[in-house]
Amino acid sequence: MKRFWNEACAVPEGEGFAVHLDGRPVRLPSGAPLSVRTRPLAEALAAEWQSAGGGPGGEMRWEDVPLTRLAGTAAERIAPAPEATVAALAKYAETDLLCYRATEPDLAARQAEAWQPWLDWAAARLGARLSVTAGLMPVAQPPAAVAALSGRLLALDPLRLSALGVLVPGLGSLVLGLAVLERALAVEEAHRLARLDELYQEELWGLDAEAAARRERMAADLAQAARLLDLAAA
Repeated sequence: MKRFWNEACAVPEGEGFAVHLDGRPVRLPSGAPLSVRTRPLAEALAAEWQSAGGGPGGEMRWEDVPLTRLAGTAAERIAPAPEATVAALAKYAETDLLCYRATEPDLAARQAEAWQPWLDWAAARLGARLSVTAGLMPVAQPPAAVAALSGRLLALDPLRLSALGVLVPGLGSLVLGLAVLERALAVEEAHRLARLDELYQEELWGLDAEAAARRERMAADLAQAARLLDLAAA
């Protein structure tokens, strides 16, 4: 899309803040104006639009406004029916990456050292003690643990659910996603933990350029989701 605006800015509106392009509000696909609760988030959204396309007449891509896309998903897709997003995220509790350990002793020891503290954190902080298994055979998780994690998700607003919609699939772990949400774990460390097996294989066999490129792309997506959480809480 061709950039047609000169200035993007955050504007107080009602109980929140909108983003205006030369005095006109950014609108969602439904036609409703984009509005968020905190000024820092609105200013970050406006900064995306100010940079998008490089200047008037430039070619803007939706990849230029990742925070806007996350905020739009929260408003358009999640807010009307959050239960669907909660159910999709809660399913990760049944197959959480941290619960599946390798059968190779060295890797299994690394996984236990790196991952078990976060399962212990989930038990203590969220009331969800998940079971662990070795190999790929599925392990049934205690219903009480899954219910506790679902309850935590149900208490979240659409913006935070939108961020988790990136974090949880990207990490393969609801526990790690919630740890980032709770500010117990930095997103960069969460990403490293989620790629522990991959990094171990690279130690043995050398760098896989395609896998490294995928990690870099995923790191950028995860960073934007974590940034949304920070700005929404500011």
